[in-house]
Amino acid sequence: MRQVPVIDIRECSDCGTCLELCPAVFRRNDVSGFIEILELPEYPEDEIREAISCCPRDCITWEE
Repeated sequence: MRQVPVIDIRECSDCGTCLELCPAVFRRNDVSGFIEILELPEYPEDEIREAISCCPRDCITWEE
């Protein structure tokens, strides 16, 4: 089963760490201002694991 990263935007502090570590996956929505995850056929697991481990609010997780 494919894993997809998700962000709990209620917990996100908008620190930008995920944007710096994994810009191919995370971006800021210009309209809402929230961090979003791009739809990709595959996600770079190592980069996302690093973003998960560095997130100060622990709001990034994997979902199947």
